Amino acid sequence: MKEILDSLRRNLNSNFRLFIFPTNEKIQSISPLKSHGRKSLKMTFEDMSKVLIYYHLQEFSSGAELLQNLEEDEFAKMLVGPKGGLKKSTFHDYLNERGLEQFQQLFEGLVEDCESKLPAEFEHLGELVSVDGSFIDSVLSMQWADYRDGSKKAKAHLGYNVNRGIPQKVFLTDGKADERQFGDKLVSPGQTGIYDRYYQCHRNFDEWQSQGIHFVCRLKIKTRVEISKVNDVPQGGIIISDVVGLLGCKNVNQTEKQVRVVTYQVDDVTYKVATDRFDLSAEDVAKIYKLRWSVESFFKWWKQHLGVYHLISRSRNGLKVQVLAGLITYLLLKIYCREQFDEDVSIKRVRSLRAAIKNDLVESMVEVKNFLRKRRNKMKSKKKRMKLKSFAKT
Repeated sequence: MKEILDSLRRNLNSNFRLFIFPTNEKIQSISPLKSHGRKSLKMTFEDMSKVLIYYHLQEFSSGAELLQNLEEDEFAKMLVGPKGGLKKSTFHDYLNERGLEQFQQLFEGLVEDCESKLPAEFEHLGELVSVDGSFIDSVLSMQWADYRDGSKKAKAHLGYNVNRGIPQKVFLTDGKADERQFGDKLVSPGQTGIYDRYYQCHRNFDEWQSQGIHFVCRLKIKTRVEISKVNDVPQGGIIISDVVGLLGCKNVNQTEKQVRVVTYQVDDVTYKVATDRFDLSAEDVAKIYKLRWSVESFFKWWKQHLGVYHLISRSRNGLKVQVLAGLITYLLLKIYCREQFDEDVSIKRVRSLRAAIKNDLVESMVEVKNFLRKRRNKMKSKKKRMKLKSFAKT
């Protein structure tokens, strides 16, 4: 029976295997997991990645539910879990102490794949990256996840590539960490970062321009602007003013480099936005800031449909690995939906994929039964021939 399962593991063309196919070549070039001490590894990085991708794709609510599925589901045994099975102690040991470097490499490789395979929207606006942070509720025993007395939280800081609808870069910190320190780390030179007003920092605006990082950042309405130029504003639109100048008060917090400030109104809400994009119209600047909400929509969908915030580890390493695995699962969904259906990710396609994976189990079990039936018939025929030979000799 073991030989049969091993054969199916190698040859079965399953939907799950098709889904994770983009990881195959990349895993071969990623540095392998290292054993601690003299103990041999019970799970490769390929095994570890398949297990965690499967966890997010199937939206399990806990590590215990995942491990039970890997023990009782024949499909999961054949194509997801390691050959020798996966014990609870092994799973948590690997999650807490291994795999972070490898998952980071896999994530970055899949981001490159998405950038080359997925169509780009808003090309006339340049490469846009929406920057935001999201809290991850933690438990009190997670001492590293400081937030406030009686409460523990971690925070995922994300750079979301608006043009292709994918997470681009991520950092994980304790809940108290200042988001502004990641303003330039999540955006590459030549790209335009889109920031909420919490990221307003006049010193950062100067530094970003020096680094070649563009920005569109909402300002507090009372921010002072020393105006040096006033641009014409089209009549009858949402734009109230379009000026160029220095932000802040002289000798206090004033910018060294001039910025453009576009003020506009939508649904009785007034927005004041600072940018170094002098090449765009004021309407385009307003449109770019509106696209900032795409990262909020991503966080909501990601949390709701991939179960990424059901903690399966309390260590810093384990939580980082889990977040990266959740992002990797989303990137695989983007590639899968585009290549198979030429459309964007939707919960409809995710549910369809989950159903297809369950059907693979039924088909694989039929294949096992057919194989066993053929083997029994072959054995019966062999015994019958041996009896006939024995009878002929007598």
